[in-house]
Amino acid sequence: MILEKKISFIHAADLHLDSPFNGLSDINQELFQEIRKSTFTALQNLVDTAIKKKVDFVLLVGDLFDNEKQSLKAQISLRNAFEELQRHHIEVYLSYGNHDFIEGNIYPITYPENVHVFPDEQVHTFIYEKDNNPLAQIYGFSYERRSLTDNKVKEFKNVNPHIPYHIAMLHGSIESNTEHDTYAPFRLGDLIEKDMDYWALGHIHKREILKENPYIVYPGNTQGRNRKEIGAKGCYYVELMEGNETLEFIPLHAILYSQVTVDITNCEAIHQVEQVIIEQLKDIDAGSPQLLDMKIYSNKNNIFEWKNDNLIEDLLEIINESLSQQKNWIYIFRHTIEFTGSHTDSYKGEHFLGEMTLNLDDFSPADHLTELYHHKVVRKFLDGLSLEDEERIKKEAYELVLHELMKE
Repeated sequence: MILEKKISFIHAADLHLDSPFNGLSDINQELFQEIRKSTFTALQNLVDTAIKKKVDFVLLVGDLFDNEKQSLKAQISLRNAFEELQRHHIEVYLSYGNHDFIEGNIYPITYPENVHVFPDEQVHTFIYEKDNNPLAQIYGFSYERRSLTDNKVKEFKNVNPHIPYHIAMLHGSIESNTEHDTYAPFRLGDLIEKDMDYWALGHIHKREILKENPYIVYPGNTQGRNRKEIGAKGCYYVELMEGNETLEFIPLHAILYSQVTVDITNCEAIHQVEQVIIEQLKDIDAGSPQLLDMKIYSNKNNIFEWKNDNLIEDLLEIINESLSQQKNWIYIFRHTIEFTGSHTDSYKGEHFLGEMTLNLDDFSPADHLTELYHHKVVRKFLDGLSLEDEERIKKEAYELVLHELMKE
């Protein structure tokens, strides 16, 4: 009898169990508790998927927890998930990343025997066997400290060429990536040169297949946690056979972050704005609860009045009360209001408005919030201002002053 040299596995990363979900304090407690549980729900969805697919093993490539001081709830939830996989004879290979580095967790919990943990920052290997036949060698390492800036790729070496499949787990980023903190940096060419059949990556929360043959893959995180992590989140189901490799993305998220843009230019009265928004929300695929980041824009001046009198904010509160009652609820957790007209151009010749426009680039909102960010209590609840936030604040301040001057 010839043994079929086929394996299947789930590749996931960045579960971030126990994420605090900052910036959602205005949401009612019932919805907020559901949001707080979403990373745990995504974990259960991962387990259910692995069992349904009857995979051989699961790869978890770093940042299983959101921080190094892991709550007992998070650790026990993960242990229970592993025990459920063990009952279905599914192995687990895991590494720790920059969020859940080993030295930070002084009270680690014991996992069942099907769980294989990469113990330190040196690249180690585990061999997966089926019916006493070695089918896959799995390589990886864990972060011992928060910051790991060494290039680890050189340590990945195929030491058993007679084993059919070689799978590398790497929690890190391409060294040229400036959008994220650079940990365990690598160059794509270095990975390609290694004799590996699959590179299971972690750390970047946006899923991406960097290359095929061999597959070099970021699965993204399993649950979006803020307005920048939009769209479906989940894992990859992977099958490796001699001469044939297949990947399938499987959503695991419990709650979806989405962005919506609404044009209210044709609205003459505020009640028409409500109709336009509700009509547009009908087109949303409500396969799961959704948190919406909504941009509302118009090229008519009435948007200034509605914005400054908080009419749009009141209207969105009413809409939220209605849509948050359904099973797959929708909640507008953030909104921006933008005037897209060009009437300000005619005022730029006037001395005051011209001077204000010229000085806008020199205005720094952060300079006026220094005392707030240095407050020992308040600063714990504040995220730093991004460049995008500063530009939005400057634009809104300019529009507010302009609107008040135009009224006069």
